[in-house]
Amino acid sequence: MRRGLWSSAVVLALLTVLVPGAAAHAVPAERSGPLPLERLFDNTAVSDDARPGEADFDGFGASLSARDLAAAGWTPGRVLDVQGARLTWPRRQAGEADNVRAAGQQVRVTGRGDALAFLVAGTAGADVGGSGTVSYADGSRAPYRLTAPDWRTGPLATKAVALPHVNTPDGQLAERARLYVVTVPIAPGRQVASVRLPDSPALHVFALSVRADSAGWTGSWAASTGGYPTVGPWTDRTLRLVVHTSAGGPRVRVRFDNTFAGAPVRIGSATVAVQAEGAASRRAPVPLAFGGAAGVEIPAGAQAYSDPLDFDVPADTNLLVSFHLPGTVPAAPLHRLAAQRSYLSVPGDHAADGSAAAFTSVLTSWPLLTGLDVGGGPGSVVALGDSITDGDRSTTDANRRWPNVLATRLLGQHTVPRYGVLNQGISGNRVVGDRYPGDGVSSDTAGVSAVHRLDRDVFAQTSARTVVVFEGINDLRWGASAQDVVAGLRQIADRAHGRGLRVLAATILPCEGETRCTAAVDAERVAVNTWIRESDAYDGVLDFDAVLRDPQRPSRILPAYDSGDHLHPGDAGLAALAESVDLRLLAG
Repeated sequence: MRRGLWSSAVVLALLTVLVPGAAAHAVPAERSGPLPLERLFDNTAVSDDARPGEADFDGFGASLSARDLAAAGWTPGRVLDVQGARLTWPRRQAGEADNVRAAGQQVRVTGRGDALAFLVAGTAGADVGGSGTVSYADGSRAPYRLTAPDWRTGPLATKAVALPHVNTPDGQLAERARLYVVTVPIAPGRQVASVRLPDSPALHVFALSVRADSAGWTGSWAASTGGYPTVGPWTDRTLRLVVHTSAGGPRVRVRFDNTFAGAPVRIGSATVAVQAEGAASRRAPVPLAFGGAAGVEIPAGAQAYSDPLDFDVPADTNLLVSFHLPGTVPAAPLHRLAAQRSYLSVPGDHAADGSAAAFTSVLTSWPLLTGLDVGGGPGSVVALGDSITDGDRSTTDANRRWPNVLATRLLGQHTVPRYGVLNQGISGNRVVGDRYPGDGVSSDTAGVSAVHRLDRDVFAQTSARTVVVFEGINDLRWGASAQDVVAGLRQIADRAHGRGLRVLAATILPCEGETRCTAAVDAERVAVNTWIRESDAYDGVLDFDAVLRDPQRPSRILPAYDSGDHLHPGDAGLAALAESVDLRLLAG
């Protein structure tokens, strides 16, 4: 008998056999109105390590460890901010029903925003998913599609959190268990009334919410997390990070991300100030708050936004964001190549110090801090790229990355909105290959692929309106084909269009003279660029190749624009890229 022809009674009977207690919890969607998700819980995923038989997540007796979840900061009832969405880990103890096996249930969920956020995992050994329906308060409905990776085999690169063990009736396995946050777009600003889940019982839903849009905010500065290396270790230290704004505004908030982590990190206090020189501020740093408190603990894989603060943020200016780490931090998520000196203090909480005296060490990375938003404004342009976007070989402390120059151009004109510009370049990054594996401590900070970080580094960015995709040379230099890169670029365009973003592609620069840039690599580069120029996958093309190539030798960068390594442009070349952008393409 095909599953699609089974009766409701048969399905319920099977659930009763396969999932103990399912009949007591399951509510046939067609017989009831929308219910809160926790009223529909019909599966138990979490067990006490001493009593693993109390849970059966996958139908074979395996489950998540309550001890591992607690060590990650994922405790019952904990509110988790992930990808800009607020989700609550089920307020259930180990051995209690804590998730829904998706079977078309109608879930009561309300709010306005840009996406639905699901905390999910599959138990089929491969991706599982299906189509559901969003019902709006005005009576309209719209379909959506949700896909969840498997809890034991899904990609670590896109997981929200990975736990070190799997509990089974025969003992605990040293195997990574994964949980995922997946977002799907909805009609922006329209009031959601309920959500019908897909009919896919191997898809488990732990939490569901509407991700609020970022109305009233513009992203002014951002950095992508590229990995999770060892640091310090830092104990009772204050970090003072220097960041450069694009747009300005009358209010500010900052975002910290504990991406890729396996344990929580605590921020004891934090401040913001305008930089005077080095680690010194112009005026006394102003305290930031988190839910009214001076500090915040950020669970593994989650993020924290500071409360809105009335603070006049100048455009095109360096700010100091300082935060105290009261505990010991042996490893931290960070953006390695800052092209900017920041500072580390002697022991103590020095976040409120206006003086530079306590900040005796220099940092060349941005740990934990991933965003700074300003009140008002028209939204942001996101530059998704590799080391050329990241500013490799640009002058340190001079803010001469091409997105900085683009931001300055936007501030000085009135043809298009004065967007903020968010630099999401990662040195060494690739379109389709993960350099950092996505989990655990690693010295490689070149990040997960552009395809795998798209949700976090573009879709979840504050007020993103347009994305510029400028990647591919690292894939080609390390053996990927033009076909591989084109497939990744097409996927990025399709997914971004599905989120309502305007998407521009930049052609790949030549690099003859660099060790790995062989004639064969250049042929693949030319093929990718031909596709970019001729394809209708993107809304516009920035022909960066044509701007910087040597007319007499198109396979290399014009010497006047070459930093000297034949791969990265210097300051003059980066400025030429930004100056070549037709600003009207950013707004459509």
